[in-house]
Amino acid sequence: MKPLVIGIAGGTGSGKTTLTNRIKHDFAEDVAILYLDNYYRAHDDIPIEERETINYDHPDALEIDLLVSHLRSLLEGKSIEMPVYDYSVHNRTKDVCHIDPKRIIVIEGILVLQNEALRSLLDIAIYVDTDADERVLRRVIRDVKERGRDVEGIARQYLSTVKPMHYLYVEPTRTTADIVVNSGKNKVAYDIIATKIAAYLKAWDEESRQP
Repeated sequence: MKPLVIGIAGGTGSGKTTLTNRIKHDFAEDVAILYLDNYYRAHDDIPIEERETINYDHPDALEIDLLVSHLRSLLEGKSIEMPVYDYSVHNRTKDVCHIDPKRIIVIEGILVLQNEALRSLLDIAIYVDTDADERVLRRVIRDVKERGRDVEGIARQYLSTVKPMHYLYVEPTRTTADIVVNSGKNKVAYDIIATKIAAYLKAWDEESRQP
């Protein structure tokens, strides 16, 4: 059997990471996670002042071809070196994160379902659909606490790129999802997803025991 590939998409602050972390917690050693945000393009050639003005919510800001290549390598049983992105300086670091192939591969990010080549490799496509006001508040809190941003800068970025790009590129991918959940904390929805994963792992184990 090949690894089960799960894509988790949805707007900023929708609860994608919460859902991803629950899967990682419950299935631990069987899960490899690829974060779409780590595939933002490197911009070593331009100063930080210019990097701050880039539209990071447009598909062109991401090196999707590299992500697709990495996913295919994992599906072939090969390890990868995932880039590491530093939000405070809007650029990739020199570090990489070593990822070994696992039976479950989760790809998480706002535009995971937007790219057709990436979407074609998914076995389960999930869209986390959360109220816009709640998403904005979560983003503000996260960006201040975790990414060292100031509120004025967050508001400026949200109004100029995040909001319009959400309605142009993110929300339309809702129709391509196999499962739409209204929160990363929805217990019933998560139980359905977890049951599907557990059944897949059980089938894998049974197949591997066959002579």
